[in-house]
Amino acid sequence: MSTERTFIAVKPDGVQRGIFPEILRRFQNKGFKLVGIKLTLANESLLREHYADLQSKPFFPSLLSYMMSGPILATVWEGKDVVKQGRALLGATNPLQSAPGTIRGDFALDMGRNIIHGSDSVENAEKEINLWFKKEELVDYKPTMPVENFEAPSSETRCSAYSPDGTLFAYTQPSCVTICEAESGRVLFTIPVGDVFDFQFSPKGTFLTTWSKPTKLDDESGNWANNVTVWKLDLASSAGVSIQSYLNKSQSGWKAQFTSDESIFCRMINMHQIDFFKSHEPGQKAIYSINVKDLGQIQSFKMSPGKNPSLALFVPGSKGKQSYIQVYSLPNVKTPTSQKQFFNGESCQFTWNDLGTSILALVSTDVDSSNKSYYGQTTLYLLGISGAFDQRIALDKEGPIHDITWSPTSREFAVIYGYMPSQTTFFDARGNAIHSLPQNSSNTILFSPHAKFILVAGFGNLQGNVDILDRQNKFAKVASFKASNTSVCKWSPDGRYILTATTSPRLRVDNCVKIWYANGSLCYVKEFPELYSVDWRFQPLSDFPPIKGLDECCTPDVSAVEYLAKRAKISSAADKPAGAYRPPHARNQPSEPVRTLAQREALQRKKQVPGAVPAKKTIPGAVEPAKPQKQQQQKKKKGDDKPEPPKQEGEAGVIGGVISYEEKKIRNLLKKLRAIEQLKVKKENGEFLEDTQVLKIQTEPQVRRELASLGWSE
Repeated sequence: MSTERTFIAVKPDGVQRGIFPEILRRFQNKGFKLVGIKLTLANESLLREHYADLQSKPFFPSLLSYMMSGPILATVWEGKDVVKQGRALLGATNPLQSAPGTIRGDFALDMGRNIIHGSDSVENAEKEINLWFKKEELVDYKPTMPVENFEAPSSETRCSAYSPDGTLFAYTQPSCVTICEAESGRVLFTIPVGDVFDFQFSPKGTFLTTWSKPTKLDDESGNWANNVTVWKLDLASSAGVSIQSYLNKSQSGWKAQFTSDESIFCRMINMHQIDFFKSHEPGQKAIYSINVKDLGQIQSFKMSPGKNPSLALFVPGSKGKQSYIQVYSLPNVKTPTSQKQFFNGESCQFTWNDLGTSILALVSTDVDSSNKSYYGQTTLYLLGISGAFDQRIALDKEGPIHDITWSPTSREFAVIYGYMPSQTTFFDARGNAIHSLPQNSSNTILFSPHAKFILVAGFGNLQGNVDILDRQNKFAKVASFKASNTSVCKWSPDGRYILTATTSPRLRVDNCVKIWYANGSLCYVKEFPELYSVDWRFQPLSDFPPIKGLDECCTPDVSAVEYLAKRAKISSAADKPAGAYRPPHARNQPSEPVRTLAQREALQRKKQVPGAVPAKKTIPGAVEPAKPQKQQQQKKKKGDDKPEPPKQEGEAGVIGGVISYEEKKIRNLLKKLRAIEQLKVKKENGEFLEDTQVLKIQTEPQVRRELASLGWSE
């Protein structure tokens, strides 16, 4: 056996019947690799060349007409002995002679409509591939496969992550943290620390800080044991060496923050003090400290990236005092190099640029004093590490700040702000506005690693619309697509793909990972019962060439083709002409309002049941007039006053017109049966069903037995 390529074409009837997703799935499940796919309308000259050996046959004109009657899905598959194995998957040319389980045996009956074509030899496969595909339309790639030596953990995993340099992968277990080689998945060693709820790598992946569930010491002192440990990952000895441990019962502010060269790290000692330590010298002795007890308590702090490390911290104001943002340049921590004072600040989120020369501070309050926003007030400040400038960023629309991000070039940043539809504005490094996008419902903005493309999207409680803009072409829109229910969105390291995911506990249904090409085409879909975390493995930007355009070929995975086909089927079934909302009491009424008496009488006549006695006109509140006494006496004389026949059970005297209890029960059972049929249709269309709905489908036999016992039959 050898690695070959074959040409497989789903014919017009297979495409129109929507069978092609199942066909693609069978080839993929067999282990073959899809290297080319396109939906095309074949012209006569192409078909004549393809079927050159059949042109003398009497059925050729009808074959030609059939192949030109609709679109054809042309595909190229690669794998070991794929030509022979592909023919086996197809079945015999005559569907009536095809074995059950083959594609033609399961989906075709007539030889003239056998839904699929496959190459019968390696030579013909090469000829047909060259006929239907250009060389640049075929993609040679390594298929997406799990990492070879990685073994899934056997116990519960609370946290997992790649190291920032992409060389290591770590995940937690109840009694340890496992460190793996990211490339191969091979386990390098384990760190014996239990009940780890969270951890964080240092910038180069040399150190790992873990936070464990706080516990008290075994002695009678009642003191708490240290639950935060800084570990040095010694790959040479395959062990984790503890360099420092301390207590932090809160799951916020516990992380040790390292400089970019990992020579120094800092941590909060108490609410007023931050201490700095040499990372390669185990011990608790600080080399220097920052103490702001005179100003107040530290709410947040962040170490800068870059070659010249700086630390920014925020002290909220209290009891009428001002709030402070201070920036210190290491190792000179006695006096801040930059400082900003203001009122109305309770919390602060810092965002450094990649060079570590400027910082954005998003200051917020829990309560909006103007009562215009439920989410409080937000203000954005820009500070330089040298103190040359610090200013409040002027935003021209009222409302909260949804997202801020720096460009990888560190020369500009973007802000999404204001009540919906929000405003997106780009600023230079000094805070001057340089460009604004049209207002749109968006709350997420991301620069690609090359800083060429910008993703602007509306996630969370918004519809999930995504726009891709070309920064180097005057913010021109490149593509748009929709990624509903997205909770994670990230650019790939090469800046050509976008990962979106729906994760728990943000949403516990429809958890999946989707990968999109930058031109908006869906490339890959993977669904999970529950998904908690997803991320790219880091690769240096220098490994990838600059992006010149989006003309590169991107063949979608079979999973993406199946997903799009399923969504198209569901949406076409759900598409109904939408009209204006009408309350329940008016849904059977005419669309035009009834204003005149003639219109009311006409409407009453329409409601009247044919053959029924016309209803008497009654005036609300009026007393029904009594019959004249003379007429009653005359009727008595003539003998007209015969006794009225007793009312039958099925007449209006019985509420709802139900003849008996059994009929009422039959009606209820039939209602259940109709609901079960609707759920079965949803299940066939691939829609998600709750557990209770699945159980309801399983009760169908019981419902039918009860109907049969009551004498009902279809």
